[in-house]
Amino acid sequence: MPKTAQTLFGLRFRNPVLLASGILGISPDLFRRMENAGAGGIVTKSVSVAPKKGHANPTIVELPYGLINAMGLPNAGWKDFSEELEGIRLTIPLIISLFGSRPKEFSILASNLEPYADAFELNLSCPHAAGFGAEVGSSSHSVRKITEATKASTRKPVIVKLTPNTDNVSSLAKAAEVGGADAISAINTLKAMAIDTDLGVPILANRFGGLSGPCIKPVGVRCIYEISEAVKIPLIGMGGIENGYDVVEYLMAGASLVQVGTAVWKGGAEVLGRIAGEFEDFLSLRKVSLRRLVGMAHGKNASFKNPFKPRHRKTP
Repeated sequence: MPKTAQTLFGLRFRNPVLLASGILGISPDLFRRMENAGAGGIVTKSVSVAPKKGHANPTIVELPYGLINAMGLPNAGWKDFSEELEGIRLTIPLIISLFGSRPKEFSILASNLEPYADAFELNLSCPHAAGFGAEVGSSSHSVRKITEATKASTRKPVIVKLTPNTDNVSSLAKAAEVGGADAISAINTLKAMAIDTDLGVPILANRFGGLSGPCIKPVGVRCIYEISEAVKIPLIGMGGIENGYDVVEYLMAGASLVQVGTAVWKGGAEVLGRIAGEFEDFLSLRKVSLRRLVGMAHGKNASFKNPFKPRHRKTP
């Protein structure tokens, strides 16, 4: 059988398919369910220093091609969060997602939650929470300062999650790398809205939300491709992943891991194991290693030669 496990920034992932942030609440039972379903790792919902209520309902619009959500990053704050994490023991990496409005808040979160995390993901990309997410993650200076502050507060790996709602995602990635990031994840949702044509008003209480699902996959792949040419640290791709071939596409663009969100929200935890299995079947069918796929679409390295090119025998 092909090997789908790999080690990145000191953590071993049994397969490259991780649960994305924002899909689950915080409980040992939910995490174990994802682990048993076949996830290669788990990224938690985002947590802040102080409790945050989030937006009023309605917060989700279901579309034929994805979702628009405007949850507003609701959470009970890091103290209650840490109590929920007490006693959780998993065989796969647990990555805690953090958000704040300034570097000091990320520093407080990382130092206090370090005992519970295998790594941290910095949410610098949510498009629908005023004062947080993309609003503090759209400036290269801010991205670097937040990354530096977090790295100075923890020994655990730090992953910076970037927004696609920017003119130059590569410059943000470079800023994160300069700040000491161990990896980059991209993308978060695209800023979007939907209008009720009977009432003539926005459907979401917040008016604007984040678009996710298969319709944003080409944007995610493009961002990973561009970032891969700008930085040297590992990348984690996400946006619209529904099957094993989507995983392959992100890896060829330059990602080493992927995260799955909307597909799990719609199809349940079992989606993670199915996608991981389809990816493994692809490796076996094409007789190619995971490592060889990463960055193949860039064609810069001889080791990335297309393994699928048919071999023609010379005619005697």
